[in-house]
Amino acid sequence: MNHRRGSCWIVTTALVGLFLAPSVHAETLQSTNYKFDEPTVGAGSLNQSSSTNYRGQAGVGDLGIGNSSSANFQVNAGSKTSPDPVLSVAVTSSLADFGKLSPSSTSTATATFTVINYTSYGYAVQMTGAPPSYNGRSLAAMSTTALSQPGIEQFGINLVANTSPINFGNNLDNGQFGYGQIGNGPTAPDYNNYSTPNEYRYVPGEIIASAPKSSGQTTYTISFVANVSAITPGGEYLSNQTLIVTGTY
Repeated sequence: MNHRRGSCWIVTTALVGLFLAPSVHAETLQSTNYKFDEPTVGAGSLNQSSSTNYRGQAGVGDLGIGNSSSANFQVNAGSKTSPDPVLSVAVTSSLADFGKLSPSSTSTATATFTVINYTSYGYAVQMTGAPPSYNGRSLAAMSTTALSQPGIEQFGINLVANTSPINFGNNLDNGQFGYGQIGNGPTAPDYNNYSTPNEYRYVPGEIIASAPKSSGQTTYTISFVANVSAITPGGEYLSNQTLIVTGTY
């Protein structure tokens, strides 16, 4: 009897544009009638508050910049956030183990990753890498979105919760202030490539997820399916997939 096993390892690469900000320094806060020796007042950063005869730097709390004003006075309260772009990517579950592959049933596995981006105008996630292979024989990547078919060599993914061939996978989780989406979003032609439950696809280099603007943490689950035929050679089928996450500006 030929025994077949399969697994995929997920690694990640993050690409982000870097910007150098000009150096700045804090000057003494003063007017013709008033002067501060310290550069700030309160807990926040250097946010200007002023009127006709008065100027100060005020900070209240750490919840963000807010404005309060009257006819003669205004204050901007809260910490000043950095303008530097940040893109954070983490593969939180990297080994997708299919276990024993059989021509009579579909093997499934999952892996998860998270993305956070700040002050860029969103991001795009691509997945690259060859399908699982053994001794030069690769399972066929599903180049069109389709159902899993046991007995036919297939390798595919999606990013949603599925009920077939079994209940597995999860829909993306945007948590608080996340704006992640599958493909390039619900109005894009590629949205259904990886967002249709129980249908799978794998075209290396396609965008599988994105965000249209700065986003809090989004957790994605990749659902994998693998099928073999009765004549698929026995062996351990392995694959390394790479996630390429690029900030957009």
